[in-house]
Amino acid sequence: MKEKEKPLNLYWILIKTTFVLSIFTIGGGYVIVPLMQKKFVEELGWIDTDEMLDLVALGQSIPGSLAVNVSILVGYRIAGISGAMITVLGTVSPPLLIITVISYFYMSFRDNPIVDALMLGMQIGVVAVILNVVYSMIKDIWKTRDLINMFILIGAFVAGFAFDINIILIILIAGIMGFLNYMWKIKKGGA
Repeated sequence: MKEKEKPLNLYWILIKTTFVLSIFTIGGGYVIVPLMQKKFVEELGWIDTDEMLDLVALGQSIPGSLAVNVSILVGYRIAGISGAMITVLGTVSPPLLIITVISYFYMSFRDNPIVDALMLGMQIGVVAVILNVVYSMIKDIWKTRDLINMFILIGAFVAGFAFDINIILIILIAGIMGFLNYMWKIKKGGA
């Protein structure tokens, strides 16, 4: 995909986008990442799908919040160090403000059944968004007809969510399998 020209108000777009995504996203990195992909890949066209997937994979392997890690990587990719700083500011500001307000009023709604019901509904929504991300990734891999990569993706998802296997172990195994698949393709002459 050819990279679109970036506007003069690039930093404003970066902070506004990450701030809005972060303020309206409940559920953490696995929810905000597909929204970042929609904005930066599909709408703005500043990075392509494969690169976004690479940034997400890298963000998962770095200690810390996935949303913050991916936002730093996307910001850096789009606008260098200053872009990374702007996007991380946009990503962390809403949760910081929300947590501050919640902590102030915590005793007022700690045992409120309406708040409990809202939180349960949000959890269900988070599961739906995560499943949508997995479906999108499978669809993208299916287009390449690379069954080994599809097996790696599905296996990593099942290992992480069904069996609660440590993410570092999943990344190491998936990385080794991906490397072996790539080497096999080179040897076969198809990479």
